Amino acid sequence: MFARPFRVKSNTAIKGSDRRKLKADISAALPSLSAEELSELVPNKEELNVVKIYAHKGDAVTLYVLHKNPLFFELEKRLYPTVYVLWRYPAVLPAFRTWPPVLQKLIGGADLMLPGVVVPSIGLPDVKQGDCCAVTVVDNRAPVAVGTAAVSSAEMRSSAMKGRGVCVLHSYMDNLWAFGDKSGPPSLPEADSEGLGVNGDEYEEDGEEEEEAEKCLDKNSSPGETVPDKACCAMEELSLAEQEEEEKGEKVIGEEEGNQDDQKMPQETMDALLLQCFLHALKSKVKKSELPLLTSTFLRNHMFSCCPSGKQLDIKKSSYKKLSKFLQAMQQQHNLVRVKELAKGVESIVEVDWKNRELRSFNVPGEADIEVAPVQDGGEAETPYRPPEITTTYSVSPRLEPLFLDANKRKGTILQPAEVRDIVTEYVKKNDLVDENNKNYVTINPTLCDCLLEKSEYHDVESLKWDDLFSRTLARMHECYQVVFPGQAPIRKKGHIEPIDISVASRGSNKKVTLIKNLEVYGLDPAVVATALQRRVQASSVLQPIPGSKDKVLVQIQGSQIPQVSKLLLDHYQIPRKYIQGLEKAPKAGKKK
Repeated sequence: MFARPFRVKSNTAIKGSDRRKLKADISAALPSLSAEELSELVPNKEELNVVKIYAHKGDAVTLYVLHKNPLFFELEKRLYPTVYVLWRYPAVLPAFRTWPPVLQKLIGGADLMLPGVVVPSIGLPDVKQGDCCAVTVVDNRAPVAVGTAAVSSAEMRSSAMKGRGVCVLHSYMDNLWAFGDKSGPPSLPEADSEGLGVNGDEYEEDGEEEEEAEKCLDKNSSPGETVPDKACCAMEELSLAEQEEEEKGEKVIGEEEGNQDDQKMPQETMDALLLQCFLHALKSKVKKSELPLLTSTFLRNHMFSCCPSGKQLDIKKSSYKKLSKFLQAMQQQHNLVRVKELAKGVESIVEVDWKNRELRSFNVPGEADIEVAPVQDGGEAETPYRPPEITTTYSVSPRLEPLFLDANKRKGTILQPAEVRDIVTEYVKKNDLVDENNKNYVTINPTLCDCLLEKSEYHDVESLKWDDLFSRTLARMHECYQVVFPGQAPIRKKGHIEPIDISVASRGSNKKVTLIKNLEVYGLDPAVVATALQRRVQASSVLQPIPGSKDKVLVQIQGSQIPQVSKLLLDHYQIPRKYIQGLEKAPKAGKKK
């Protein structure tokens, strides 16, 4: 639930009556807590904040925060403890154990699957479906995730430990954990460390089956032996990507050296490649006029284009795992850049130290070694943007399937309008349905009656004009659209394509701002468009995440700038006018008095 950044709606101090109610709710949710422990969690004289947030999918969640650490979160009127509480009181929830590599998947938003559960000698904890439970890793009983049981313990055993075990809501290292002091789990030895029943390590992410997880048994040990303590406890050092590469026999990224003992590990090689692309991008790609620059844009448009031929840049296979952590290291350890969160959840590079000794001494590789990637221009650059080709298509609906069966087109088949016309024409001719007296009409047979006519027309309509026949057929099909970007595979989606939406809103003191959204649908980078507009109108611009929308950003620029936005989108980017909404809101010329 908190794998992606959330939006804070309000942050207020709790009232006295609400404090008492919270204590009662915690006592009901965690009955094993004593009165003293409750008083430690909800002290009477210390400030306790109530923070209301919206998760990335739009869920309204209430957080209870003490000493800057979220202690509980309330979802749909149910209270759940965070890992910060469970590290202090690890025994308040029934816990399921798993192997350390599975933690990486839980952090990414995956649920815990039963084949990845390690069954202790005393058996599974007794839970019912929907009960709140925790997840721990082998050799450390400090919980790393909180969720609800997908099925009861009895059903887990009867299913031979197959299927979903725990629906994870919150985990160590997710965005709710990052809302606190970002401390790590304590090392709490397990009382039961023998007789572990090992299951397979399969798990699913977002409801889709993933590849089988790595075995956490030492390859040189016997089947009854567990992994050495060092391998199981070092959650930070054990890389899921390394384990998968070892299982599949993949070669280490980069050039192989003659002596394998001297060869670098995959993480070290990827770290070196990451640093090389980073320095190369700063030295030869980034210009001062581009700052502030979205970190995601910097990675996509600059770092990837600096990757040497034959190599693939993959941050997940580095020791940093995330771009934000890598850039933080570049800022703190190397003093190369300064990164700042200009909007909630949106980080940008705001400053580059061009005089840095490491950057100045870096030698840019030859152009022949670099894979040149197409870079979108910011309205003023050399490489022109080419708009996508957008076409409306139609998919066969269940009602119209009998009409398309002769052409072997079943429901769900996507067709161009011309193909629909040809298939309907062929059907009419094959069944001799053209009216003998008037060739402009088509006789309605039982199939056409069921597919195209309304119930009230069954006894009255005996024939239709050709144009009416085609229009009724298309109207009863499911409309789709296809977007083809130059040099890329077509993207097909159901429904209508969202237009680029331009609007003007009022902010404090009746100041006007122009809002632009849905740029990503047309292959436009919001950061690049914002920079281009900022140069054209000499006004400030900011990027804001859109609540409830995945990977979409709203561009906000100061003032009523619809005419300038119109020129940029229509003239420079050449987006067809029919795909832009809000141009009519521009002020009319000659109406000022």
